[in-house]
Amino acid sequence: MIRSTRSETNHRLFDTAEIERLQQKQHSRSQGDRHFSILKSEKTGLSAIDLFAGAGGTALGLSNAGFDHLLLNEFDKHAAATLRQNRPDWNVVEGDVASVDFTPFAGKVDLLEGGFPCQAFSYAGKKRGFEDTRGTLFYEFARAVREIRPKVAIGENVRGLLGHDSGRTLDTMVSVLQDLNYKVNYRVLRGQYLDVPQKRERLIIIAVRNDIESSILFPRERDYIVSLWDAIGDEPKSAGQEYSEYKRNVMSQVPAGGYWRDLPDSVQRDYLKGSYHLGGGKTGMARRLSWDEPSLTLTCNPAQKQTERCHPEETRPLNVREYARIQTFPDEWMFSGSVSAQYKQIGNAVPVNLGYHLGRAAHAIITGENREQFDQLAPLDQIEE
Repeated sequence: MIRSTRSETNHRLFDTAEIERLQQKQHSRSQGDRHFSILKSEKTGLSAIDLFAGAGGTALGLSNAGFDHLLLNEFDKHAAATLRQNRPDWNVVEGDVASVDFTPFAGKVDLLEGGFPCQAFSYAGKKRGFEDTRGTLFYEFARAVREIRPKVAIGENVRGLLGHDSGRTLDTMVSVLQDLNYKVNYRVLRGQYLDVPQKRERLIIIAVRNDIESSILFPRERDYIVSLWDAIGDEPKSAGQEYSEYKRNVMSQVPAGGYWRDLPDSVQRDYLKGSYHLGGGKTGMARRLSWDEPSLTLTCNPAQKQTERCHPEETRPLNVREYARIQTFPDEWMFSGSVSAQYKQIGNAVPVNLGYHLGRAAHAIITGENREQFDQLAPLDQIEE
């Protein structure tokens, strides 16, 4: 995987340094070298609250960036158990976020983070603002912002939120945070350029309280990637899903980095069935990963037909520990529940290293330290003017 830019005529332009870096990576793999790390910094004395915490990807990343958690909220019982098992010192509040009273934390929290699910809500031309979002999980996130008044609030969602309801959903979210006296901007971050061995895009909304004298800072993409070999080349062992004999036979015919089009036509037709004649690339079907690139975005089920995540070399789905490593969880981070529940927790998580980079950006906003190491964005209302 080589980073490129586009010319004015839309041609791809490659940097020779990028090509040399790829050659070095291939040489490193031939020598058995791996370049993989879970990023950590010293404690900062700053505090955080994490909503919709899941299995702890963002929370652990923020902790690694030096933040101390005052509270984590999670609805799913398996994910809440995962949080308690790994960090018994964390204040994990299990249950509906609507039942959480945030007022005791007013004025005591530096950073509020929440990966709220995207839900449709009425759009009344921004007439009712905060009330327009009532009944959704974004409303609960905004309520936490209103009651806590953190210095920085970070919301995380899928890239698809950009176009949800023709962009009106995101516009309303931004407007609500602005009405709460925060300056706001957003950006899609690509995990593969932020120390994550995975092509994973997340929409990040950063809100900075108006009295904080700082630009809105976002992590700056690195000029390197972490390959799948770097992450799991030492073959971490664990439980995992298995293929049926039929599917194993099909997948054994797919080369590393290949997918259904690499199968003989007769096998394609039998495996895809009605999907064979449908449009679209269907690039996730019968997909085997490649050692030399980051993984494709992990889903909640590595053996699912439409979103296959087959090991680059062995004919099997990625196992649980490989999944966790690709999401940059440390090997000692255990997941509660059945194998299916573990896959779901990991697949839904924000990569730990991405959470780390968000934490370091928040730290720079709050303290003013090392701001030059981040991308600085103006508030959206200033851009529009």
